[in-house]
Amino acid sequence: MIMKTIWILLGAFMLPLVMQAKVVTEAVTYEQNGTPLQGYLAYDDSVVPDQKVPGVLIFHEWWGLNDYVKGRTRQLAEIRCVAFAPDMYGGGQTTTDPKEARELASKLYGKPLLTERAQAGLDQLLKTGLVDDKKVASIGFCFGGTTSLALAYTGAPLAGVVTFHAGLIPVPFGVGQKTKAKFLILHGALDPLAPKRSVDEFLTSANNEKLDYQFVLYSGAVHAFSNPDADKAKAAGLNGVGYNPEAAKRSWDQMKVFFGELFGK
Repeated sequence: MIMKTIWILLGAFMLPLVMQAKVVTEAVTYEQNGTPLQGYLAYDDSVVPDQKVPGVLIFHEWWGLNDYVKGRTRQLAEIRCVAFAPDMYGGGQTTTDPKEARELASKLYGKPLLTERAQAGLDQLLKTGLVDDKKVASIGFCFGGTTSLALAYTGAPLAGVVTFHAGLIPVPFGVGQKTKAKFLILHGALDPLAPKRSVDEFLTSANNEKLDYQFVLYSGAVHAFSNPDADKAKAAGLNGVGYNPEAAKRSWDQMKVFFGELFGK
């Protein structure tokens, strides 16, 4: 009888370990207008597919869909979101060369292709069938933050947008009537690649369009402050970038608070 009781108690103790959440990741092949794309999906298999949960798009920096963005995608899955990182360049292209990155990004910046590729990523996230389509957000880093803004400006059905050290494109006239998204802008106070002039233009346009936004500045932070590899890029000659661990942690935590408000998590 004593041994039976011990085994019952041991089983009760081990059960939570057996049922511990596991983050599942998948490489996802899809296309946009005939261009093959290679995205990255992550979710918590203790939650889905039993229930639909918030979905988050995560747009990469101008380096492409690399290990940094994949790591962030898994982190989103750990907070019980279905996270999908779209491939904005096609063919899973990545680079560590600033010149090549600039060339890749320039093919999309300011062009319809930027929002078309972003929309293809949103469509792919929704196609999983794992997501509550009323609880979808988009986040992005640098180029990816700009992409998130551009997608929201089209009136895409996003509940929220989070940008980390993004290039801040002004809000076009009429967007306030098209989007219901709330915006969280996380920005380096010393970012030379998105200086005060661009910040002021963004804020003026956001106010004119009556967007629901929060704008957070991190002291001492420059461009790409959330990415530990930014220091390598700086050492390789890319000016204006640098990792800031305090700003990186604070901004990610701020995003989670924002999601709590947005999704009721």
